[in-house]
Amino acid sequence: MSTRGKFGTLLALAAALCGTPAGAQETAAKWPDRPVHFIVPFAVGGSTDLVMRRVADELGKQTDQPMIVENRVGGGGLVGSSWLTRQKPDGYTLMIGTISTHAMHPSVFKSLPYDIFKDFTPITMIGSIPDLIVVNPAVPARTLQEFIALAKSEPGRISYGSGGPGTSSHLGTEYFAAEAGIKLNHIPYKGSGPALVDALGGHVDMMLDVIMTSLEPVKSGRMRALAVTSLQRSPLMPDVPTVSELGIKNFEAIIWFAIYGPAGLPKDLQQRIADKVDAVLERPEMKAYLLQQGIQVVAAGPAQLSAQMKADYAKWKHVVEISGFQPQ
Repeated sequence: MSTRGKFGTLLALAAALCGTPAGAQETAAKWPDRPVHFIVPFAVGGSTDLVMRRVADELGKQTDQPMIVENRVGGGGLVGSSWLTRQKPDGYTLMIGTISTHAMHPSVFKSLPYDIFKDFTPITMIGSIPDLIVVNPAVPARTLQEFIALAKSEPGRISYGSGGPGTSSHLGTEYFAAEAGIKLNHIPYKGSGPALVDALGGHVDMMLDVIMTSLEPVKSGRMRALAVTSLQRSPLMPDVPTVSELGIKNFEAIIWFAIYGPAGLPKDLQQRIADKVDAVLERPEMKAYLLQQGIQVVAAGPAQLSAQMKADYAKWKHVVEISGFQPQ
């Protein structure tokens, strides 16, 4: 055997011993060398869609490859998520998932066509957005403490709107109610948009709504913000206190966005994609854009994302159990 041949054999053996074939390493190093498809499991124009399109656009500019965003809508995210699990784990079909699709759904649905821990490859977190606890100005409570006292004085009278049974706005409010020791009257809607419209009209008293859509009504005086549901105050509304600092310690009810691939994505490729996406997220203009939407960048890689999923799965499973919600 020639010296070159022996050297090639040694390289292949070393790669095999390290657990990553030489061909896979080469494939990862080239990513992306053709168009990448990103699945959005929600409708065009929603917060998840807007985030994915902006990240994909910038990623395309940085890699000089087309990034194609496809909306596969249905089942509250089930259709798009399920579709991804059937794709080839080559790094060219990915998706944006959320705390709903990849932490809450196993507790919200009686059965899923996939396992969130076994059928996906977690790649990286994009960021998180908090809710605001908002009330119609007619509600005689100017602070969260006053609201809790009011709710305790008339259990079940105060109503709240949500985007529907099992949604993050529903479970987040039930979590808050349980921690505050109050009982509220749940009015479900087909989406958070209609719920906010009725809250503005005084047909429901309060709701948890993402800061992105509730910011303008609060600033215009059409809704009153009592607290923000993140652990830190939002830079968009620095005068609004957190639920935690108002007495319900460590309370957090946020929505996060993350990138996933199908199960079986090679580790080198998983890390390569994470690094490329994280580099985009660290760009000042990207951070500024996302912050305008109320989203704070959290560029957490595969290990942190996996840990976040497990923690949130356990947390929201408990919330579903104490809320009395029956999985659909």
